[in-house]
Amino acid sequence: MGKPTGFIEYLRELPSELEPLNRIRNWDEFHLPMPEDRLRTQGARCMDCGTPFCHTGTMISGMASGCPINNLIPEWNDLVYRGLWQEALDRLHKTNNFPEFTGRVCPAPCEGSCVLGIHNPPVTIKNIEYSIVEKGWENGWITADPPPKRTGKNVAIIGSGPAGLAAAAQLNRAGHWITVYERADRPGGLLMYGIPNMKLDKEQVVLRRLGILEQEGVKFICNTEVGKDIPAETLLKEYDAVVLCTGATKPRDLPIEGRPLKGIHFAMEFLTDNTKAVLDRQPGDSFISAAGKDVVIIGGGDTGTDCVGTSIRHGCTQVVQLEIMPKPPSERAADNPWPEWPKVYKMDYGQEEAAALYGHDPRAYLTTATHFEGDADGNVKAVHVVDVQWERNEKGQFIPKQIPGTEQVIPAQLVLLAMGFLGPEQPLLDALGLDRDPRSNVKAEYGSYATSIPGVFAAGDCRRGQSLVVWAMNEGRGVARECDRYLMGATDLP
Repeated sequence: MGKPTGFIEYLRELPSELEPLNRIRNWDEFHLPMPEDRLRTQGARCMDCGTPFCHTGTMISGMASGCPINNLIPEWNDLVYRGLWQEALDRLHKTNNFPEFTGRVCPAPCEGSCVLGIHNPPVTIKNIEYSIVEKGWENGWITADPPPKRTGKNVAIIGSGPAGLAAAAQLNRAGHWITVYERADRPGGLLMYGIPNMKLDKEQVVLRRLGILEQEGVKFICNTEVGKDIPAETLLKEYDAVVLCTGATKPRDLPIEGRPLKGIHFAMEFLTDNTKAVLDRQPGDSFISAAGKDVVIIGGGDTGTDCVGTSIRHGCTQVVQLEIMPKPPSERAADNPWPEWPKVYKMDYGQEEAAALYGHDPRAYLTTATHFEGDADGNVKAVHVVDVQWERNEKGQFIPKQIPGTEQVIPAQLVLLAMGFLGPEQPLLDALGLDRDPRSNVKAEYGSYATSIPGVFAAGDCRRGQSLVVWAMNEGRGVARECDRYLMGATDLP
């Protein structure tokens, strides 16, 4: 694939970005387009490696190795190298309904398992994917393609995040009538309100694809929470099948002293209200502002990074991000070999922006909060923290142990909890009477996606727990296949 000697001749090159101090002035995406000749050169770096690992989607040590939706990466790398962009787009769409989403927000486990990455920087797979689909939009190759005939079957999908949208796209392609219920005021779920606009533009990217789905016949009903605004039993009676794609939206709390103080919020409250303000062109009644405040973010990952970038754009005074885990090494450790996901130190966009503003990475590793301090009016004013070290307990489990004498006080008028999620919210599952697994997720086997109620399926984070957008899309496509099989007795969906 690609040029036989390309991986020897060419170096890895990524597109330029707006400088951090310039991009923090607005909510626009900040990646700059890459000239076609340089993109083709990057495609040429794809090796004829014999056994490509980039599209395997295997779980190793609890992490994805390779692409979970099995993108045909070597094929479209070769097509890009040869300048066959429309053919590359066709290959990309065979496995990926929304490459403009994954090309922006996926952490690219494909690159972590790239064979070239054993001894050189891997192929720029994510950027090539992004470039293929954007060229498709620019050239008008992506248009609505409604199914030629309808089956007469009606399917309700609850939740319009990446799993729900993938399921809707595939089931609609099979000819079923699809209605997607979304409790927010706009469809898109996590893609709309869980990811900031500068990382995934809502109007130019998300709504663009949703418009295609609507033209193809998918119906979206927003501002409607199933189990509250409409009885869950109604869907069971009125639809031939129901697919749950509600996500894992129950946030992990931090029940330490001072938690009831004002100014302490879950990260998703902060991010959701901010995106609504960007889209509505004005802040709403619940808007949480970081302007002029010392901000402390507790937790890492993508959500923590998004809180950093958003706080900076608000005009915060300073931002500190607490990470209870140790700082990763600069290169793969001996116990983290290829093709596992590389657990190495890197600065994402939010940390880059903080470093440009304040002169350093905002993350404090091996640090945990012990209690929150408030002022006389009940507002948070500081976070008390302490260093930790990880030790084994009597059961052999690693646990963080506080180190006496390392206590510090960090000023904070806004604290954001970004410590992940505990599973799906339970009221809807209770109303349906669904069986759950020990982690409170909907009980449904991977591959069949069937719940304890015939005709009701579950996919994405509400079934597997908090995970990547690309895993949600994997499950959305999979549940569509099994739902189609249930409705029709057989299926042609991939």
